[in-house]
Amino acid sequence: MEFFNTKISGSGKFNPEKIMTNEDLTKMVDTSDEWIVQRTGIKERRIADLDKGEYPSGMAYYAAKDAIEKAGLEPNDIDMILFSITLPDMLFPSTASQLQDKLGITTHCACLDINAACTGWVYGLTLGNSLIQTGAYKNVLVVGTEMTSAFNNWEDRNSCILFGDGSGAVVLSRAEATEECAIVDSVLSCDSSKADTLILYKGGSKAPITHEVLNNKEQYVTMDGQVVFKNAVKTMAKHCATLLKRNNLTTNDIDWFIPHQANLRIIETTAKLLNYPMEKVICNVEKYANTSSASIPIALTEAINDGRIKRGQTLLFAAFGAGLTSGAVLIKF
Repeated sequence: MEFFNTKISGSGKFNPEKIMTNEDLTKMVDTSDEWIVQRTGIKERRIADLDKGEYPSGMAYYAAKDAIEKAGLEPNDIDMILFSITLPDMLFPSTASQLQDKLGITTHCACLDINAACTGWVYGLTLGNSLIQTGAYKNVLVVGTEMTSAFNNWEDRNSCILFGDGSGAVVLSRAEATEECAIVDSVLSCDSSKADTLILYKGGSKAPITHEVLNNKEQYVTMDGQVVFKNAVKTMAKHCATLLKRNNLTTNDIDWFIPHQANLRIIETTAKLLNYPMEKVICNVEKYANTSSASIPIALTEAINDGRIKRGQTLLFAAFGAGLTSGAVLIKF
């Protein structure tokens, strides 16, 4: 069987227009700009407006359209949509299928939602790469879109400060034989023994939404911040080190590190463990907060758009999320 290399042929992003600053949050909960910045590095976040169609598939439309255009393709060139989403438009049909309709794709391409929380886009990147490597598909759209404001408890000062809404997308395409582009290697994992440290207990088949659930405000995400922090730092650093060792590389060979944008302290600690300089870390958490699985493709797109990331560079992605899922991807861009 012939194997093919995979390239990121186009990327796009969308962030809602509405900005919620730390000062805005001080009017809702007992907090301060200084307290939030010191603990998270976050200064503001974007909040989706349903009246503007900024639900997950709506935000994804703009990011995906941008990515497809930058790839020099038409929507009908897409063979499959892999859509990372934690809280979808609706339980079914899939949000990927909703996006297919919005993009006007008429080829009946395959559509699949992925729920690996904040690691979902990294999971999608790995799956998409496998489909292209084996020749099953030629162009795969990998989207990460999250509307975290929909399950954010705006009365909990420890969690409501952390999240924001947005979408990021890339088109993965078969690289030409003359191109050096490739998704070189990846590693994915999940530690389900810690699943209850970042969880939304109510709203599924096991515990449907009822008046009692709403009255007790149990429809929101809950998190053990210390456990999540330690697991995030440990797993991201471990996975990155694994990829470097497996491919006979050092951190000096990595042009840019793009971690999940959850918290500046997590990003800084991970970089320190890897002995990697912060000036080579792509970081925008101060503007958008934690956009879950959308965070890496949003940061990637910004860095491509402003010229920091160029063809031929070596990139390293790492993420973690509820589950507790984690993963890392090594790319020759």
